[in-house]
Amino acid sequence: MKSWLQAARPKTLPAAVVPVLVGSVPVLWDGDPETGSWALFRFTFFCCIWIQIATNLFNDAIDHRKGADTEKRQGPKRVSASGILSPKLVMIGGVVCCIIAALFSIPLVMERGPIIIVIGLVSLFLAYGYTGGPFPLAYRGMGEVFVILFFGLIAVQGAYFVQTGELGGKDIWTLGWQCGLYCSVLIAINNLRDVDEDRETGKRTLAVRFGKTFARWEIAAFCIVPAFLWAVHLDVRDGKDFIYYLVVLTSFFFGGIICRGIFRNLPGAVLNGFLGLAAMQLVVFGLLVMWHFRTL
Repeated sequence: MKSWLQAARPKTLPAAVVPVLVGSVPVLWDGDPETGSWALFRFTFFCCIWIQIATNLFNDAIDHRKGADTEKRQGPKRVSASGILSPKLVMIGGVVCCIIAALFSIPLVMERGPIIIVIGLVSLFLAYGYTGGPFPLAYRGMGEVFVILFFGLIAVQGAYFVQTGELGGKDIWTLGWQCGLYCSVLIAINNLRDVDEDRETGKRTLAVRFGKTFARWEIAAFCIVPAFLWAVHLDVRDGKDFIYYLVVLTSFFFGGIICRGIFRNLPGAVLNGFLGLAAMQLVVFGLLVMWHFRTL
């Protein structure tokens, strides 16, 4: 069980949880007990969790088969590369997780119709296609684009659609961009940390294509832009209240620490600590969104 927990990569799960939370909170916490559904939220929550775990398992096995995980790896050890579990067994585990995710999606399909099937099939395909298939996104420098699109815009709007049956307006689109950018901090730091290993193994991430300086500024943009985007949400508050200043200062606080760390340190294992901080930044963002809508 410990090996499977390691393969599931629990530290990455906020990237699946926070977008669902952020997309649902504006309806669940709007003060109207007649709107929103906590039952649908729970099914959406578990569906996304299992898709994320499936993605991690496929990534673990496929990276090992392609030689992308070597003894030089600076990040956490992978179960396939270290021989703890066989790649075949890990791939089977990924398929099982996809099946579980599909089962959790059944109530969503019953409530919102075939569009959920389309979103689900695309999500399941990309769980594998992120590192596998004829056009693996992570190996083509499209990892950040994928994360912004699916862990940001589609996940947030999808969660909102499950709750309301319609797409959200400017505030929901903005939440999607913020979520996607914060989630991309995780993959961008990971790519900066592994830039030398990825270059040797042919994994053409953006850090490999454009260099370490580009990767650092990319991470800085992913941290700082969402902080500025808070202005879209906070203009609905009457005046500059306590929450306004707390939200803005907290956003820049986490982003500032991460940016300082990546510019002051060389790529390597030292960046693992900033990966943890980036995950915390994402979780705090979700909590701030909850607080914002709860106090409107």
